Amino acid sequence: MMNQNPLKYCAAIVTMLMVGCTNETPLQFQISNSLDIDRSFETVEIDLDLLKSHETLKLTAGKTYKISEVGSTAELISQVSDTDGDGTADVLLFQPTIDANSSKYFTVGLKVIEDQTDEIPTCYSRFVPERTDDYAWENDKVAFRTYGPVAQKMIEDSVPGGTLSSGMDAWLKRVDYPIINNWYKKELETDGSYHEDDGEGLDNFHVGTSRGVGGIAIKVDTTYQFSRNFTAYETIETGPLRTSFWISYAPWKAGDETILEKKFISLDRGSNLTKFRVEVEGSDTLSVGLTLHEKDGETTTEVEEGWVSYWEPYFGSELGTGIVVPSNTLLGYDKYVTDAKDLSNLYAQLKVVDGEAVYYTGFGWKKSKQFNTKEEWNTYLKQFAKKVNSPLQVKLVQ
Repeated sequence: MMNQNPLKYCAAIVTMLMVGCTNETPLQFQISNSLDIDRSFETVEIDLDLLKSHETLKLTAGKTYKISEVGSTAELISQVSDTDGDGTADVLLFQPTIDANSSKYFTVGLKVIEDQTDEIPTCYSRFVPERTDDYAWENDKVAFRTYGPVAQKMIEDSVPGGTLSSGMDAWLKRVDYPIINNWYKKELETDGSYHEDDGEGLDNFHVGTSRGVGGIAIKVDTTYQFSRNFTAYETIETGPLRTSFWISYAPWKAGDETILEKKFISLDRGSNLTKFRVEVEGSDTLSVGLTLHEKDGETTTEVEEGWVSYWEPYFGSELGTGIVVPSNTLLGYDKYVTDAKDLSNLYAQLKVVDGEAVYYTGFGWKKSKQFNTKEEWNTYLKQFAKKVNSPLQVKLVQ
């Protein structure tokens, strides 16, 4: 299992500063927004070790945490999260709403654990053996999938229905509730198809051997090399605020180098971009791709700000895809256009630091009424990049 510092690249930085803390007072945090942008649907992570050290927050059987804004009795949605995939929760997640250049105070307490339900959580992912061996994930804005070893073998054995690709597929949903299970059921058990829009959206995004939305490659001379389908997976969590999982790949060749690749993928509520943390051996750079489809769209590249965008006409609507790269690790870009089928991609070139690369990638579909123009989509990417590089500041005050 991969190791990860729970504060590295997280959506909030926790400052361990205690002022007048006693066992009789509730645990209180100040959350500050230093940007001139209103912040919402942005996940804050609080280290559980910090909470467990507070006498009034020692968990017992049947209890969990609750978060409220100071001055309000309303409880905010929260989730305990396993950030390193070792089977133990590391952080407490919640999503405050903070105006530009302002701060708010929140308290953490305990509550009785509610009875579990069969309801699918907002942030959901799973392995899908009934459709060969996809892995699919979604939140209230977007959905994705990628393909496993059985689908690859079917192609290699000339069996109909297989898929040979390590690209990332976009499922163009336009509702805020989970659709993965319903769409697979419609495709496999009814006369309907997820390739048709019955009001929830559809799967009409072509991936093929392209990089889809955020698949990786390595440039060798003038061409790009990449892995085949994933070979192993593990679901880490699903919940109201985050789903996460990892997938790994068989070793593959990029020129004379053997590449080892493993992806830790997460998706938070309210975000059009899913986070990738790629562990890689054999290269000190990675290329993250967005398929150019018919090559009739518009590209926007802002290397210094850390993002690239592609906006294209798509089946009677319009579609934006994008990549955001934090911490000044975006080295450049390459709009790679070729006559070879599916191999034209807009690539973001990333630096690999200590054996890993981190990026966010996703899409906005005009028909979902989230983004109407290229300018709106690019503004979203621009602000997302600012937020990633200036996370909400969290200070423990008592």
